[in-house]
Amino acid sequence: MIEVSKNNLIKGAAGRLTLFDMHFRPNGAQKPIILYVHGFNGFKDWGNFDLIANYFSEQGFFFIKMNLSHNGTTVDQPEVFADLDAYSQNNYSKELEDIEKMLNWISDETNPFSIQFDRQKIVLLGHSRGGGISIIKASEDARVKALITWAAVSECKTPWGNWSPEKMKDWKDNDIVYIKNQRTQQLMPIRYQLYQDYERHSKRFNIEYATQSLQIPFQACHGSLDEAVPFENLSFFKTWNRNCHTVSIESNHVFDRYHPYEEDVIPPLCQKVLDANFLFYKIKVFSFTTCSALARRKYVWEMLQIAKYLSAGFAVYLLFFIRSIRNLEVNL
Repeated sequence: MIEVSKNNLIKGAAGRLTLFDMHFRPNGAQKPIILYVHGFNGFKDWGNFDLIANYFSEQGFFFIKMNLSHNGTTVDQPEVFADLDAYSQNNYSKELEDIEKMLNWISDETNPFSIQFDRQKIVLLGHSRGGGISIIKASEDARVKALITWAAVSECKTPWGNWSPEKMKDWKDNDIVYIKNQRTQQLMPIRYQLYQDYERHSKRFNIEYATQSLQIPFQACHGSLDEAVPFENLSFFKTWNRNCHTVSIESNHVFDRYHPYEEDVIPPLCQKVLDANFLFYKIKVFSFTTCSALARRKYVWEMLQIAKYLSAGFAVYLLFFIRSIRNLEVNL
């Protein structure tokens, strides 16, 4: 049985209260931790993320997902962009601080959930802009032991990366610009302080440099039909860090998820990505390739037994991934 604790309070950047969820098996065993960081115009429950959290919990992880403090949601309305003033004040420094606060909470020895945590196995999982932020945080915080990204940005220039000089000047002159949220039809305000924050911390926010600096297992996943973030980013990460394990899949930016998502099963393409993430952790993070031959055979047998309870085709993926360890690349 998976225990789910929803909408727990934590103080994020600038002292603003935000929420996080926990999914885990309450069996007293210490578990590797996955901390999920959502992307631009996202939130922790986008696309019924509870299904994904439960999947990882069933595989033995303690899964935490958080709302970034200035994403526009509130503690009373965690799935609605109800505070557009807070949204307009968001920036990369605040998002990194939010992750820092969450890692501090996990690291606190007085944490009532400490008995459930294996703090030597903290994994950051980030989507889109949250993927880029996760790369930066993983490169500078030794508490993070592994990194997985979904459709990650390769620059901290969301949303102005492709804007013309004229639009950039208008943004500076007016101090604010509005971007339409296609799902909610809201006009989302973005203040110029976002760009100023980037300018002040451009070295820290250099995702290429952060990727090159990574000394931990890193898996980057991307859909070849991504309409929001260029698929070519996958090759950038591979070029910047030769140990990056890449996963490509014929899917869109969110791996066929959508919001609101009212189904009780994970979309098949998304499930493939989750299986790839799980295999990556078990094989790469557990240093499968350095095991003895006997240990490898035992490990494969255990994984095949686990496969009985996972999505169809998992055993095929297992063999696929073992083969892919050498070239660090797999196409689903």
